[in-house]
Amino acid sequence: MNFEKFFRLVSYAAVFCGFLSLWVSGAFGVVGTLVFVALMIAAWRIEGSRWQISEKLGTVLIVLALPAFALAWKFQIIAFTNSETAVAGVLAQMILALAAVKLLQKKSDRDWIFLYLMSFFEVLLAAGLSISPLYMATFLAYLLVMVSAIIAFEIRKTSRAVELKISGEEPDGHDPSSESQTALPVRRLPTAAVALIVFIVALALPLFFLLPRVGGAGFGGGQLGMDTQSGFSDTVRLGGFGRINQTDEVVMRVKLEDDKSDSNLYFRGVALDTFDNQSWSRSKGQTKAVIEKGNDDLIHIEPVSSGENRTVQTIYLEPLDTPVLFALPRAVAVQGNFPIVYKDIYGGLSYPRNFERTSYKVFSDRSLPSLTELRADDQPYAADLRNYVHLPPAYDPRIAKLAETITASAKNRYDKAHAVESYLQNNLGYTLEKKAGGSEPLADFLFNVREGHCEYFATAMAVMLRTQGIATRVVNGFHGGDYNDAVGTTIVRQRNAHAWVEVYFPKEDAWVTFDPTPFAGQPVSSPTTGIAAAFNKYLEALESFWIQRFVAYDNQEQRSLANTVRSSFADYQSRISSYLSNAQNVLAKWWTEVRGDSGMQGSLAAIGYGVAFLAAAVLGVLLIVWLYQKIKRLDIWQQIWDRFFKKRHASVVEFYTRMQRILAVKGWTREPHQTPLEFAFALGMPEAVSITEKYNRVRFGEKNLTRDEAAEIENWLEELETTDEER
Repeated sequence: MNFEKFFRLVSYAAVFCGFLSLWVSGAFGVVGTLVFVALMIAAWRIEGSRWQISEKLGTVLIVLALPAFALAWKFQIIAFTNSETAVAGVLAQMILALAAVKLLQKKSDRDWIFLYLMSFFEVLLAAGLSISPLYMATFLAYLLVMVSAIIAFEIRKTSRAVELKISGEEPDGHDPSSESQTALPVRRLPTAAVALIVFIVALALPLFFLLPRVGGAGFGGGQLGMDTQSGFSDTVRLGGFGRINQTDEVVMRVKLEDDKSDSNLYFRGVALDTFDNQSWSRSKGQTKAVIEKGNDDLIHIEPVSSGENRTVQTIYLEPLDTPVLFALPRAVAVQGNFPIVYKDIYGGLSYPRNFERTSYKVFSDRSLPSLTELRADDQPYAADLRNYVHLPPAYDPRIAKLAETITASAKNRYDKAHAVESYLQNNLGYTLEKKAGGSEPLADFLFNVREGHCEYFATAMAVMLRTQGIATRVVNGFHGGDYNDAVGTTIVRQRNAHAWVEVYFPKEDAWVTFDPTPFAGQPVSSPTTGIAAAFNKYLEALESFWIQRFVAYDNQEQRSLANTVRSSFADYQSRISSYLSNAQNVLAKWWTEVRGDSGMQGSLAAIGYGVAFLAAAVLGVLLIVWLYQKIKRLDIWQQIWDRFFKKRHASVVEFYTRMQRILAVKGWTREPHQTPLEFAFALGMPEAVSITEKYNRVRFGEKNLTRDEAAEIENWLEELETTDEER
């Protein structure tokens, strides 16, 4: 491959890598991808031909592209469902359009620089749109080809300038089509690029892990936010929509401190206390307490009970259109990149954000009273809890009658709640289809349709218990998730959206979770089987690691990393101290035996052991030195050194220069009009001719000398030195 073709190849590759980074972020569909790839192929095919568009036409097209995109956006020819990513999407398409125009036209040096800049902006824009680990792969590929392209561009530019200077031509009149075909070290450019990238990464990684972080974890990622169709909302309207859309879009990734799988995780979002026969809402939704961060970098929500069932969870939350901070009940402390947290009267946590990825750590006290304590709780409710037993002004009386029948044999609140929960789980069916409706969809669900989704079951249990005077509330959040054992993370998706019931026990001051939804409607993490499932598992693990360590890496993760390093260093010190202490004890015991504390026989034995140990140590050191010298004398090390560190053409300059010095001493010098080979033939010395032929083959043929050839040249040089001047 000649150098000019290599230059064009790496330059086109740099442009393609910029496009590829945007494609990975989901900025383009199938049509846009096919159009741009087709234009790139066409531009490559017509490169250097008369079919390339002129620079003037290219400039006109670029100028017209700007208002064209503005009009297309204004008239919704190109539209985006999310205004947060619309600007980025339009900008990405416009940049690619400008790059396509430049690819199709005749290119000068400044046009190549323009293409390099466009590809850089594409990669930079994709960094804000994508969280996929595939972006890292495209970024590394971009670095490799871009460094190669820049090096090739500079070599090409310098080579042309030298040629023009030698020929006496003006640079402005140079024709790019008449590029010199001089062989240049194109094979070494990727190696140099890789070396530069390794150096940059080695320099940047410590800075990445040490520099402080502020703000959220980016935007975009192809997720346009949650909506009520996912099953999660600040309000719940029964029958307010058709079939629930359950998708595999990731809502959050949860890493428990013990890295254990648990399918019975309830990530609490919002609690609702008021039901009007159609929907649930919050009667005191505006009442929120502002809790500030303490000196220990924690936001303390509630006091910790004496129980031991505490769970620490690190949550990586995707961009959602809700300020809710999800957590396992009961959250007692939060740690994250926010100075305050809002807590409502129902125990819900929130912090305003604008479509940002958020990572935070929650400390939850999951301790609950025993069943004996719950069954013994018959304390009356306080007056301020009446909103939790409130019923609609008018509702179907059959609901209360059914509840009374179900709980007839129960003697306490817990047994009544458990009886209603069991009845709903075992006697009604689960479906995602909209079936119950009318003015009282709950009654239609219980007595007519007898099928529904989780919100119907939660509503039915809450209202039925309220008819029996038991305080309840409906909670919306997420249940379960797919546990990935490769990375120790639970992946919670939109299909994990769920609604359940909390029942209050005043004597224990505890809200206890009940889930009346049939088991068929509760998301269960299924084990991965088969090659495709295993591949997806590890791909998801890679993406989780990428988000945890790169996308959502903040000062909280920095503290965790610092604690891990500090703990590892402390363990290392402890082990060394233990080894030294043991050695000291052994030495002290040996010395007491040498002194004769255990008798003469023990003393002689200790001295013998000491002499044997010393002799073994000396022999070991001598053996190591002998092995080092043997290994050092092996030819393999010299070959490795010559292969990687010795300059490729150093021998060319060395042996031919030595020959010229030897001949000059004897009075023979090459005239300016003579080529090296003409000079050698004029001398009539076979050694000089042979050395010059080797020189030409290595210097102009890009061939390396073998070890035998180098030894042969040394012999020829020695013969020249001993040759008589009169020869």
